Amino acid sequence: MHTPRERFRIIRVFVNVKSMDTIDKDFINKLLEQAAANPRLRQNFDLRTSTSDTSQRMLNAMLPGTIVPIHRHPASTENVLLLHGRIVEVIYNNDGNELKRFLLNPATGNYGCIVPQGAWHKVEVMEPSVIYEAKDGRYGADGSEMFDDHNTTGTNTPATTTFSNSIGDLKKNIEYLIGMERQSGSMEVITPLYVSRMLHVPLEEVERVMKEMDI
Repeated sequence: MHTPRERFRIIRVFVNVKSMDTIDKDFINKLLEQAAANPRLRQNFDLRTSTSDTSQRMLNAMLPGTIVPIHRHPASTENVLLLHGRIVEVIYNNDGNELKRFLLNPATGNYGCIVPQGAWHKVEVMEPSVIYEAKDGRYGADGSEMFDDHNTTGTNTPATTTFSNSIGDLKKNIEYLIGMERQSGSMEVITPLYVSRMLHVPLEEVERVMKEMDI
């Protein structure tokens, strides 16, 4: 595992509609190339067009071998549409037992699924794939939980995290984002701009706090 001092980055670019009009084969291939160059074998592309948008709407390019831990979103359903490739969305109960598998493959007419609110789930990637995923809530503050962490608490009650923009809580929120990326296998650097957009905090304030944290 990596220490909090290690640096993480995830490329989530706010889309410039003037420079990107279509999501075509070339764009998909470039995203898959970026995933191949990423140690975690995944690459996200943020489709939101405004910092005031607190939803999560993104493309996620994934290659076989990437690890997506079992997790859930207590406050939101998750819409998953497969644009390219072949994946399996696996649903689990609270004991970690498999309940259902959705085999998604556009070639066979199986284009997507809706993960129920609060359902434990993970993705198994069968071949290079790109999905569109959408859910409610700001990234890092949507109450999402990892199954392993949840079991450690010994309770079936979702853990809750309160977020605010005070300086002390901002430091905690930044550490939370780093922890979430570490749990997902990310080995890239979280930039001040990324934190600013995810937590809706002015960039100057984020830069100052991250400098104090030596990040």
